[in-house]
Amino acid sequence: MAARAYWQGQIRLALVSIPVEIYSATKSGAQIAFHQIHEPSGKRIKYEKVVPGIGPVDTDEIVKGFEFEKGEYVLLEQDEIDAVKLESKKTLELTQFVDASEIDVLYYEKPYFVVPADDLAEEAFIVLREALRRAKKVGLGQLAMRGREYIVSLKPCGRGMILETLRYADEVHRAQGYFREIPDEEPDPELLDLATALIDRKSAAFDPQEFHDRYVDALKHLVEEKRKAKGRKIIEDKEEGGGRSGSNVVDLMAALKKSMERPDAKAAPAKSTATAKKTAAKKAPAKAPEEKKAPARKRA
Repeated sequence: MAARAYWQGQIRLALVSIPVEIYSATKSGAQIAFHQIHEPSGKRIKYEKVVPGIGPVDTDEIVKGFEFEKGEYVLLEQDEIDAVKLESKKTLELTQFVDASEIDVLYYEKPYFVVPADDLAEEAFIVLREALRRAKKVGLGQLAMRGREYIVSLKPCGRGMILETLRYADEVHRAQGYFREIPDEEPDPELLDLATALIDRKSAAFDPQEFHDRYVDALKHLVEEKRKAKGRKIIEDKEEGGGRSGSNVVDLMAALKKSMERPDAKAAPAKSTATAKKTAAKKAPAKAPEEKKAPARKRA
């Protein structure tokens, strides 16, 4: 495997230990990086690490310190930090099993692929994977990675398993504080039917390839246009209708009905298969069938 393991250790379930390797399941997407530039000279600004009253210092003179009082620090060497003993540094012990639905989505942080470390670990790895799948449970434990101990969940994923780091309780805001002022009441049935029909028409299987970062694309376009303009200022015209209405009074019924009439409400983003795309392309020009289907949606 070309990628470098993010963590190597063992998963322990009671007296069974399974050597595994963990790899990051995500990567950074396309981004536009900006630097700070000194405009008169056109040169990039650099930063130096300095000590007040002393000036610039060498990196080998820098150590980590914990401020226990204002201006007072306990200094720690890196090897002292590395020597801290923690059982979870090399072992993930599964201490509890829960239904995946019991874990609020707010707690999930980052996913990792989990694979057996060698051929000898494969049998035990597969047994654990299939046991979790049969029980429809998620394993929980704690694991130390890169200087921090995480709560983690473990679940089957195809031939392997997925480990996801979870946030601690004190890292998550209570939703009640934000949702308390929202009225707890049933919406108008006709409005609800229209909104449900609109959702149904735009429903499709999730295909991440259908989405891309439009902001990055726009920035790339701006950079290219600016380069061609040789420094001339460029301001793109904003699309009309993108902001909020100046009035607080919105005719929700009219807006939903108008949304149902829009061409883009006729179908969700393109299907994930080539066949589905071809079928959608053939049906796209015809508008008459859409009008015939309207009564059926109203009856639903």
